[in-house]
Amino acid sequence: MKKRIFYIIPLAILAAGFIIMQLLAGFKEEPARRVPQKPPKSVISKVIRMAETPTTITALGKLTSSQPVQLISEVSGVLQSGDVAFKPGSRFRRGATLLRIDDRQVRLALNSTKSDFLNALAGVLPEIKVEFPSHAAVWQNYFDACDFQSPLSELPEAQNRKIKLLLTRFNVYKLYYAARDLEITLEKHSIVAPFDGAIVSTALRSGSTARNGSVLGEVISLQDLELELPLPAADIVWIDRTRPVELHARESEDSLTGRIVRIGGSVDQRSQTLPVYVAVTPSPGVALYEGMFLEARIPGRPVATGTEIPRRSLYEERYVYIVENGRLQQRTVHIIRRNPETVVIDRGLADGDTLVTELLQGVSPGMPAQARLIRAGGDTE
Repeated sequence: MKKRIFYIIPLAILAAGFIIMQLLAGFKEEPARRVPQKPPKSVISKVIRMAETPTTITALGKLTSSQPVQLISEVSGVLQSGDVAFKPGSRFRRGATLLRIDDRQVRLALNSTKSDFLNALAGVLPEIKVEFPSHAAVWQNYFDACDFQSPLSELPEAQNRKIKLLLTRFNVYKLYYAARDLEITLEKHSIVAPFDGAIVSTALRSGSTARNGSVLGEVISLQDLELELPLPAADIVWIDRTRPVELHARESEDSLTGRIVRIGGSVDQRSQTLPVYVAVTPSPGVALYEGMFLEARIPGRPVATGTEIPRRSLYEERYVYIVENGRLQQRTVHIIRRNPETVVIDRGLADGDTLVTELLQGVSPGMPAQARLIRAGGDTE
C-alpha cells in the first residue's frame, strides 16, 4: 500500500501542474500575425510631354543611274580604240571618245560631195555678181570660208527670188544637203560620251566589225544617281517633299543628302509598296557605285500633339503601363505612326504621365511600383 501511494502522489502532482498551465495559457492573448509587405517594383520610366512630334520614314534602297544608255552602232565598220579603254569598269569624262568606227570611206564620199557642191557654187557666183552685185559679197565670202576639214555652215538666205532660182538650177541646194547628210553620217563613226560616267558592259571590242544596229555596250551616268526606295503605301502620305533626305551607306559612316524627285503611281502587287526616287547629291570623298545599298531617313510631316515612345513599352499593340500614386495602371493608347523601334501616340496619354518604358512580365494593374526616371544621356535616377 505504501509503495502505491509513493507512485501515485508524483503523478497526481504532474497532472495538476499540467492542468494549471493549460488554464493559465488560456488567459494569454495571441500576438497578431504580421503579413509581410511586398516591396514596390522598380521600373524604368519617363515623364510624358505631349507636344508637336516630328516623324521620320526609314527605308533601304538600291542606287541606280538615272541615265543608263545602251550604245548601238548606226553605221558599219571596224571598231577602233577611243580615248578610254572600252572595258567594263572604265570611267570617262563628258566629251571623251569611247569608240571610233573606221570612217575612211564616208570621209572620201563627203569630200567628193563637197567638191561637187563648191563646183556648183562657183558656177553660179559670176551670174550673181553681174545681175545682183549687192548680194555678191555674201556668197563670195561663203564660198571662200568652205574647206574640206570643217563642217559646212548654213547657207546664206536667198532673199531675192531670182537668186533662189539660180541656186536651184545649178543644184546648189541639192548638193549642200547631200554633203550635210554625209557629215552627220561621219559624226556617227565616233561614239562620244554625253556625260561623266562609267562603262557597265561591252558587247564588242576594238578590232571587231560593227554593223548597223549592232549593240556595242552600255554606259551609265555617275552625275545623276537615284536611290529607289520601296515604301508601304501608308507611308506615302507622311512624306514631306520640301525637306532633304538623309542618306547613309550601311558599310561606312559616310552621309549624303538627297531630294525626292518623283513617286511612283502604281503599287507593286507582291510587296504592296510604291517606289520613291531620291536624287543623290554627290559629296567629295564619298565613292558611289550603281547597285550599292543606302539607308534613307525621309522627314515626315509632324504630329501636332503627340509623343514618341519605345515599341517595347507597348502591350498587345494597344495599351501601356504608367506609374500613378505608387502603383501600376493600364492606359489604352491610339497609335498614329509606327517606326521600326518606336511608335507615335496622339491619344491615351496626358502631359506629366509617368510611362513605364521597359518590358514588364508577370505584372498586373494595381501592383506597387517605383519609377526610375530616365535622364538625358540614358541614365536613370
